[in-house]
Amino acid sequence: MRLEPVAGDDPRNLLRALRSALNGGGPAVGLRMLSADTAALPDVPAGTAVVVATSGSTGTPKNVILSRHALTASALATAERIGEGAWLLALPASYVAGLQVLVRSLVQGREPALLSGTFSAQAFTAAALTMASSEGGVRVPTFTSLVPAQLALLLDAAEHEPTVRAALQSFSAILVGGQALAPVVLERAAEAGVRVVRTYGATETSGGCVYDGAPLAGVRIRQRNGELQVTGPTLADGYLGDEALTDASFPRDPDGTRWYRTGDAGVLEGGVVRVRGRLDNVIVSGGINVSLDRVERIVRGVPGLEAAVVIGVPDAKWGEAGVVVVPRGEALRRSESTQLEEARRAVAAGIGAHARPARLVLVDEFETLPSGKPDREAIRRAVAALGRLDPPRR
Repeated sequence: MRLEPVAGDDPRNLLRALRSALNGGGPAVGLRMLSADTAALPDVPAGTAVVVATSGSTGTPKNVILSRHALTASALATAERIGEGAWLLALPASYVAGLQVLVRSLVQGREPALLSGTFSAQAFTAAALTMASSEGGVRVPTFTSLVPAQLALLLDAAEHEPTVRAALQSFSAILVGGQALAPVVLERAAEAGVRVVRTYGATETSGGCVYDGAPLAGVRIRQRNGELQVTGPTLADGYLGDEALTDASFPRDPDGTRWYRTGDAGVLEGGVVRVRGRLDNVIVSGGINVSLDRVERIVRGVPGLEAAVVIGVPDAKWGEAGVVVVPRGEALRRSESTQLEEARRAVAAGIGAHARPARLVLVDEFETLPSGKPDREAIRRAVAALGRLDPPRR
C-alpha cells in the first residue's frame, strides 16, 4: 500500500488526506516521517491509515503503523466513554493526541474547530466560544485535548479573565495527557468548574486508552515484571521497516493475543491503572535505585513546583543525584531554599530519604518537544551548561 507524506502543520490539509485514508479511498498518510526519502521506505500493510513518528520523549523516535481499524476503534471507545460532540484541535495535528481529535471528528461526521496560530489563552478562548451550537434545540457537547502545560496556562489566565474561565467551563470534557498531571493542577481545574479527564496511552495504542485509570472498551491491561502491557483493538501494527523491534515491543501469548510493552512501571488496583513512571527513568544514587518519575510526581504536589521537571545528574559522592528544575516567575512563590526543603520533605515522606532531590535550579523557560512535552535531554544540557552548582545534599 502506498504511503504519502503530508505536512502536519496545516490541519486542513491533513484532515482531507485523513478522511480519504480512513475511508480506504486514498493512500496512507505519513506524518513527520523519520526518513526524508519516503520512497525508500517499505510498503505499508493493507488497511494502514497513518504512519506517524513518536515524539522521542522516551527514547529514539519510531515510525508507528496505525490502521484504520485501530484509529476508529479508539475514536468509538472515546465517544462511548465521554459522549459524542464537536471537537476543538488545540494540539499539533502531527502527533497522535492531535491526530485523534481529527479522527474523532471524522468518525462522528463533524468538522473540527481549529485553533488559529500559536496556542495562547486568547486564541483558545476565541475558538472555544465560537463552537456553541445546537441540534433540535439541544446543545451539542464540546470536547478538546490538552497537555498539562496548556491546562495550567489556561487556569492561570482564568483567574483574571472571566472569558477564559467560561471557555474552559464550556467543554463537556477536556482530555489531558502526554505526561502526568500534577494533583494540584487537577484540584485547581475542579475548583474552577473545569471537567478534566486524565488519559494514559501512547502512539502505539492510538493515543489515550485509559481514562481516569479505567481502560476503554475492548482494552485490557496487565502487569508483567512491573511493566504495564496493553492489548485491544487500538494497538498499532508495529514499526515501519523494523520487524525485530516490532516483535520485541508487541509480544504474542500462546493463544495469539498481541500485547504492547509500554516500558512504564505501574500497578492494577481494583481494576484501576496507576502509572508509576518509566522503567528506564531511574538513577542509582548511593547504590539505591531512584525513580525520577516518582520523585517528580511528588515534587509537583508542592505549591509553586507544579511545573517542575526532575532530572538526574552525575554526582561525585553519590554517583547520581536528582535535581529539581523549575521555570522562573510567579510559580516560585517562596525562596529557592524554602522550596527545595519542602520538596525534600515531601519526597522523604513519600519515598524515603534516599530519594530526596539534591538541588533546585531555576531556568528562564523549558525546552519542549513539538508535542508539548518537556525535552528532558535539552533540560539536562541546560543545567550542565550552568557549570558548578551548590554542593549536593543528602
